[in-house]
Formats: sequence, C-alpha cells, structure tokens
Amino acid sequence: MRIRCYSKRELAMMYFPNLTPHAATNKLARWISRCRELDDTLRAIGYTPQRRFFSSKEVRLIVDSLGEP
Repeated sequence: MRIRCYSKRELAMMYFPNLTPHAATNKLARWISRCRELDDTLRAIGYTPQRRFFSSKEVRLIVDSLGEP
C-alpha cells in the first residue's frame, strides 16, 4: 500500500471492499473510534471526523494501528 493522502471513502473501500461506500466509511469511522489510542493520536494532530480526507500522516497512523487493508 502506498502511503499518501486518501479520501475517507477511498481508504474505507480499501479496508471493506465488499461494502457500499457509505457503509464502508461508517465502519472505518467506528473502527477508528473504538481504537481509543488511534482516535486520540489522530485528534492530537488535527484530525476531525467532519473532514473528507486523511492526510498521509493520518493514513500512516491508521495503517500502523489497523494493519494494511
């Protein structure tokens, strides 16, 4: 996987390719919120759930915590 900026939908579909884009995005958001350390770290660097994109730094943190899609 290439670490770069991804839209939430694009990254979610990489993790959950068998779901609809909406369901995949919601599921990724749930995974992030349930991983308290990841959620806290993302918020500490400026992530907010309202944004539509993950920065490359945020993607690195997600992949490090959840594994590669």
